[in-house]
Amino acid sequence: MSERWAQTFAGRSALVTGHTGFKGSWLTIWLHRLGAKVTGYALPPPTEPSNFVASGVQDLLRAHHEADVRDATRLERAIREADPDFIFHLAAQALVRESYQAPRETFETNVMGTVNVLEAVRKSGRPCVVVVVSSDKCYENREQVWGYREIDPMGGHDPYSASKGAAELVVASYRRSFFPPDRIAQHGVKLASVRSGNVIGGGDWSQDRIVTDMVRSLAAGRAVPIRSPQAVRPWQHVLEPLSGYLTLAARMLESDDPRWCQAWNFGPLPGEELTVSQLTDLMLRAWGEGRWQDVSDPGQFHEARVLLLSIEKALHELKWRPRWCLSEAVRRTAEWYRTFYRGAGSMLNACLSDIAAYESAECSPQEVRPR
Repeated sequence: MSERWAQTFAGRSALVTGHTGFKGSWLTIWLHRLGAKVTGYALPPPTEPSNFVASGVQDLLRAHHEADVRDATRLERAIREADPDFIFHLAAQALVRESYQAPRETFETNVMGTVNVLEAVRKSGRPCVVVVVSSDKCYENREQVWGYREIDPMGGHDPYSASKGAAELVVASYRRSFFPPDRIAQHGVKLASVRSGNVIGGGDWSQDRIVTDMVRSLAAGRAVPIRSPQAVRPWQHVLEPLSGYLTLAARMLESDDPRWCQAWNFGPLPGEELTVSQLTDLMLRAWGEGRWQDVSDPGQFHEARVLLLSIEKALHELKWRPRWCLSEAVRRTAEWYRTFYRGAGSMLNACLSDIAAYESAECSPQEVRPR
């Protein structure tokens, strides 16, 4: 995997929006490891601590722009200066509960921020691979017990989910209007969107995230508060969807085949989705101690009870497949945080160690769900 991707990304220019965030920082580290020249564009790290700071990600960058994706002029200038072969657009207001508190900011960032990125690409007139990172919550959630497919309708109950569904419509519109896949030879822009499951991994300190809540509580010796213990999510290590994004981007660069310029789901294998309480039990076992308590509130903001993704398209067409079972993902997540809180080593090395292990891993077998 690493050698094949290095041939694709080494020496290439990549721009990552949202590089100061959880997923963006991991993607930046991976791209740098592959030899890409990475430019970052994002607001300051959204949390303290953050993986961006802990792993010294800024030192890996060709250029670092601390700015807002809603600033169309500055974003356009940054993209023009980076002259990118690849754009990975991850910048977003990414929290469901925060979207209830700041709906306008959520829609402006997630929808108009996406418009600004695509407008900058359109105005540049330069061939480029663009991967817009969306969310599994972009689908109209009907609480169904089978996974959503890429052809299912967009929707969203809460402002965050609705904003991600709207961003997907923006991508589809730009693809049809300005970057049609059957005319790549004319415009040179290859545009796709990607939707991933609920990611876990070292370096996420975002508010109201289950692993963050667990780690903060465990490090302080407190019981882990669980809001929705029976909610089901497609959990996966952060490297899983990132490997999907890189696989897709490499295919798009290497080929003018229009079938890559679509929407893609990246999630766990069927049957590996767990409830919040099951994930918590796995984490407590990996940590070696701790307990959790149910703090459910019937009056809390609405969040989907069941959310599953179908990855059949990525499995069969892209030939992408998850590499780590959930227990391995949880084990590595716990080890990353233990290293951080003990001050036991370099967090950049911890990230690079996980990436190297992931690259050399065999594709994940089906895992029996814990009881």
